[in-house]
Amino acid sequence: MSEIRGQGPFDMSADYGPLEPVSRHRVQAERIRAHWEDMLRVAGSLQTGKVRAYDLLRMMMASGDRMTGLGDAFARYGRIFKTLHLLQFLDSEAYRRMIGVQLNIGEGRHSLGRRIFFGRLGELRHGYRDGMEDQLGAHGLALNAVVWWNTLYIDAAVKKLEAGGVTISPEIRSRLSPLVHEHINFHGRYPIIRFHSNGALRPLREPGEAEE
Repeated sequence: MSEIRGQGPFDMSADYGPLEPVSRHRVQAERIRAHWEDMLRVAGSLQTGKVRAYDLLRMMMASGDRMTGLGDAFARYGRIFKTLHLLQFLDSEAYRRMIGVQLNIGEGRHSLGRRIFFGRLGELRHGYRDGMEDQLGAHGLALNAVVWWNTLYIDAAVKKLEAGGVTISPEIRSRLSPLVHEHINFHGRYPIIRFHSNGALRPLREPGEAEE
């Protein structure tokens, strides 16, 4: 519940029941209204690609961590939707389940990333220097290669099971993830060799069965 603190209602005189103790701040609608026209122009520029998000962030910061009036208006506006999100999270079990699934996918990606040793785990451990982005690119390339390989073979396995008369329900399909990595050896050398120039995959085998 403490995460709700800092968001607030439009009407401070209203009774919000159990949420009253954590609903102590009022939405600053007047600050949003004062910059509304500029906010619309910024949104349009982002939508059409005339301004980059990076440049927009720079424009919203006056100095250090202090925001400009426009930046503060966007922050106040965003808090409205954060409050709505938190209220829906408290009220809807289906919404909580959906967010839980998304968090599990994100953690699965991070878990795979931590197991991949390319590019020093994708971490920048020194002061910036030219070419430093290469280690991030190497890590991302290796991670994407694992996801692509898993996707191909999971799809092949599902098709083989269905061809053999096994029904794969939508619920089971929704739980399949290309982020699994228990079957991958992350140590040693990584030769890049095209074994199957015709696009064919290696024959599927049972877990523990010796590879031909």
